[in-house]
Amino acid sequence: MMTDPSVTPPQDIARPPRALVDGLAAMGSATASGELSRFGLRDPHLTGLAAMAPGQAVAGPALTLQFMPKREDLAPGEEYEDPEKQIHRHVLYLVQEGDMVVVDARADMSSGVFGEMMMTYMKGRGGAGVIVDGCLRDTPKIADLGLGVWSRGRTPNFHTQTGLMPFAVNVPVSCGGTLVMPGDIIVADDDGAVVVPIALAEQLLNEGNRHAEWEDFSRLKLSEGGDLRKYYPLSKEAEEEYRDWRKANPA
Repeated sequence: MMTDPSVTPPQDIARPPRALVDGLAAMGSATASGELSRFGLRDPHLTGLAAMAPGQAVAGPALTLQFMPKREDLAPGEEYEDPEKQIHRHVLYLVQEGDMVVVDARADMSSGVFGEMMMTYMKGRGGAGVIVDGCLRDTPKIADLGLGVWSRGRTPNFHTQTGLMPFAVNVPVSCGGTLVMPGDIIVADDDGAVVVPIALAEQLLNEGNRHAEWEDFSRLKLSEGGDLRKYYPLSKEAEEEYRDWRKANPA
């Protein structure tokens, strides 16, 4: 249920070790998605969201923001009316270095969840990125901030101008058709954004690193014209060759 955040501040999240997050960022969304599918999570991809600027590769724990259909008796009528009751501000107050803000904006294409000033504040707090199942505004200026941004689109409208209103902070949300819990880790790059349940994050990093090691060997052999059937995925026939290569080329 929506509460007045100026009276009842939203609950913060527990943040994982930085080394774990950095390892998942280096792994990338494709490997994370593939490994998670082998753990039984069929589709961790936040579907329909694209990077605002290419070349970003980040990971971080999720602070969540939920939007709901606008009801005029509960939502401010003007952009700057009673700022502290505008709940979307309060998720940004919680941002620490490396955090990701994940927004369930109901895939709405007419409401600008955040604009340049809000995203400048997030960047100044050290946030890693924002994931919006909806739109942002002031996007040329946001793109210049160097903040990782994945969204469904762009609009000139402000957050409550049309049919949405921010409703709750750090609650379970649906983003790109996928459940995101506060504190889950988001891995995002040019392939898209993936949610990593926090309970599986350490296991994913360990399995992903093992996968990456044999892929390094396979990539080398394929670049030399090696047999795809033998080297990808790594066949039993190639395992001894891989072990010898690993001994000669320790990580």
